[in-house]
Amino acid sequence: MMPNFAFKSGEIGGSVWQHEDMPLNYRQAMSKLSFNIEAVIAGKARLSEEQALELYHHASLHDLGQWAHATAQRMHPEPYRTYVIDRNINYTNVCTAKCTFCAFRRDHEDQDSYTLSYEKIGEKIRELVAIHGTQILMQGGMNDRLPLEWYEGLLRYIKSNFPTVHIHAFSPPEFVEFERFFGMDVRDIIRRLHAAGLDTIPGGGGEIFAPRVRRRIGIGKCTGDDWLRVMRVAHEEGLNTSCTMLIGHIEFIRERIEHMAALRDMQDYALAVREARKFSVEDRGAGKAKALGDVATVASRVNKKLPGIWAKSGKFTLNGGDTGSYTAFIHWPFQRENTPLGRAKEWDEATYGPFDDSTNEDVLRGRVVRMAGAEEYLRMLALARLYFDNIPSLQSSWVTMGPKIGQLAMFFGANDMGSVMMEENVVSAAGTTYRLQEHEICRLIRDAGWIPAQRDQYYNVLRLHDGPDSPDLQPVAHPPIRNVKQIDKQFIGAAPGIDDDADRSVKVQLPLLGGAAAAPLRGSGG
Repeated sequence: MMPNFAFKSGEIGGSVWQHEDMPLNYRQAMSKLSFNIEAVIAGKARLSEEQALELYHHASLHDLGQWAHATAQRMHPEPYRTYVIDRNINYTNVCTAKCTFCAFRRDHEDQDSYTLSYEKIGEKIRELVAIHGTQILMQGGMNDRLPLEWYEGLLRYIKSNFPTVHIHAFSPPEFVEFERFFGMDVRDIIRRLHAAGLDTIPGGGGEIFAPRVRRRIGIGKCTGDDWLRVMRVAHEEGLNTSCTMLIGHIEFIRERIEHMAALRDMQDYALAVREARKFSVEDRGAGKAKALGDVATVASRVNKKLPGIWAKSGKFTLNGGDTGSYTAFIHWPFQRENTPLGRAKEWDEATYGPFDDSTNEDVLRGRVVRMAGAEEYLRMLALARLYFDNIPSLQSSWVTMGPKIGQLAMFFGANDMGSVMMEENVVSAAGTTYRLQEHEICRLIRDAGWIPAQRDQYYNVLRLHDGPDSPDLQPVAHPPIRNVKQIDKQFIGAAPGIDDDADRSVKVQLPLLGGAAAAPLRGSGG
């Protein structure tokens, strides 16, 4: 059981970490670092990239979990943890990209390629609404034979038939391909799809932004700069988004941290734009001048590191309007089954030497993968919670990690259990088959010590399951039946106190161990 260290009123976020309440071993772990981790936990300081690397390489998993959990408790002191009921709808599996980690994509001429009709998509949404689902996550395939009008028509069809369903759709790589397919800038495309019914944009296709990695695993997919550019424009146009990272393939740890740094920088930019837009056009006060200066400062800082983010799609106004941001970060390990990259050799240090910043030709060319398991997943989750001081929510990735690691993630910085997925095709195509129903997710949350709560895409609580009608407290209509093989008791011995001591397991056990069987015992209790 992970201890909940005490909090008290303070200057940042209403809480600060109480050093005196920590056991000695935690204070000793903190003292070994080159920086003040307590200030990070309390929200008074921000991790640098160098400090994040130090934590990754030198902090124990247990210490990272403690610190991330304390940070999550400060940011989310509410007594509940959330989940959403949605459905993944992959409207086409035809894709112009040839990602080596993907088992889902097909070419037009493949026999099992498909593009769903509006009516088929409607059937899927109708099934979602029947179980009180609130949103769809809709992504391709990047299909070059579908015109922009097809997408607009689809969104209008969904909104007219299912007006209460939230549409979370079309990842940045799709938008970059839309630019190429339709000969338009992404800002104009986002505006048209938003007007047709698009609500928010998912963070799929982030993988790792480092060009070295993307050139090898994301053939035909957008660059990291273009991914970030799409999300910049989406935020400027008032749409919220999520952000992601794929670990456990050919990336270096340093490249993971650089990926996270880019996301945090762009979140700084979005929040600065939001603050500036609070002021009216006529306002000439010092507050507005400072807010505009902050936007320029953040944009300049990011542009020095990632100039491609502003290479296109630059024109927008700061005069009023909504501003979106990243609402959540999700990461998960690469699933190798059925994928081209999965055929790469598994890294071992004896053969290839150190992996990070390797000079080995096989490592550099992506012929060797360093897979990530539960420990690596939890380590990066905890690090993400400590690093992302400006992204409010972290989701548990139980779809790839399984329910128990998904539950444990709530003690490593996650405050959300993600989705009750009616359908998932992309990850499952690579061999991952975890499925959870609503009552199972509620049970995992409650067993971990929180009240389960159903949310929407904006993390508003729709139903707080604090009463006897909670899904996890109801009898299961068709409970699973364990298939128990009956074995004659002469092979396993009688149950003491039940089978009238006519036979005892000792008669079987001792001969198996090479000893003589003891005589039957008499008397109650044996």
